[in-house]
Amino acid sequence: MKVLLLSRYTRQGASSRVRSYQFLPYLGAHGVQVTASPLLDEGYLDRLYTGRPRDYTAVARAMASRASLLRRAAEFDLLWIEKELFPWLPQWGESLLARSGIPYVVDFDDAVFHYYDEHRTGFVRRVLGRKIDAVMRGAAVVVAGNEYIAGRARSAGARTVEILPTVVDLDRYRVQPRIPGAPFTVGWMGTPVTAALLDGVAGVLAEAAREGDRVVLVGAGAAPPSVRAEVRPWSEAAEVRDIRDFDVGIMPLPDTPVARGKCGYKLIQYMAAGRPVIASPIGANRAIVQDGVSGFLARDAGEWRRALRLLRADPELAVRMGRAGRERVEREYSLAVVAPRLLGILRQAARGGAACAPSSPAAE
Repeated sequence: MKVLLLSRYTRQGASSRVRSYQFLPYLGAHGVQVTASPLLDEGYLDRLYTGRPRDYTAVARAMASRASLLRRAAEFDLLWIEKELFPWLPQWGESLLARSGIPYVVDFDDAVFHYYDEHRTGFVRRVLGRKIDAVMRGAAVVVAGNEYIAGRARSAGARTVEILPTVVDLDRYRVQPRIPGAPFTVGWMGTPVTAALLDGVAGVLAEAAREGDRVVLVGAGAAPPSVRAEVRPWSEAAEVRDIRDFDVGIMPLPDTPVARGKCGYKLIQYMAAGRPVIASPIGANRAIVQDGVSGFLARDAGEWRRALRLLRADPELAVRMGRAGRERVEREYSLAVVAPRLLGILRQAARGGAACAPSSPAAE
């Protein structure tokens, strides 16, 4: 089976790396030949993560290159699209595929529909507000990272919706005990784009640092102004080692439509490394974290403080929660468990695509 993967980014982009690229060796070993074509290159991400202006000329070239590539769509049994073909443009490409009978699977690990239907500009809401609904309807299968996204796909009229959580390769996440006597470390991993999410717990983190905790922010670019923290650059090679330095991993989120579509990837990473977690009870976080078992769901600053103090004061509790989280990832959020499901989804979508194609004039 030949599949054209139309990802948003290269492996450097977390969403593309964990939703598609990490599956390619497994798919290849099972007879699926995947040709990967990212829309945006690493130069785009470098500019984004270092705060430099986007190169819109390069983006336009990338869009044109993708449009040209779509002329070869019929050479493949299936197209595997991350989110959408052309961000911030109407769904012309997906509509063309649907009319041509070329099956596509579209994968969402984010509520991108809210980038359009919740946009502050009325023009964007009018022109693109229902774009993702149309993309979902035209897909042979919509793969959703959580129930919130799946619910939107169903309401949009998608033919088939499959929930596939974001997962990790547990071979990379060996559990190592913390070094006795090391300072209690509160850790977060993300990007400069998502670092604004730390603002909601900045006061709690600043207080923890004053009480002697070490705060480590990986990939943030900079800490919130009030927080004394160690800020480390992110790299794929170092990310697991960095998480092993944490005593607890955190994932604060505001209660917004976009946040409800988040898939909790960093929580799964922390848990895979055997670390307890504290998270806002928003979206997929509620499904991933077993409150009081693998970590804590904290609704306000008081609950965040209480959770941190409990874990700091009781290392055995932290170990038990970390073990429970690791076991949960082994059962539900590992590459080994989910890869066969993805393989089945792609095969079924390719088989069903021809049946969805419009009949020819001769057949009519």
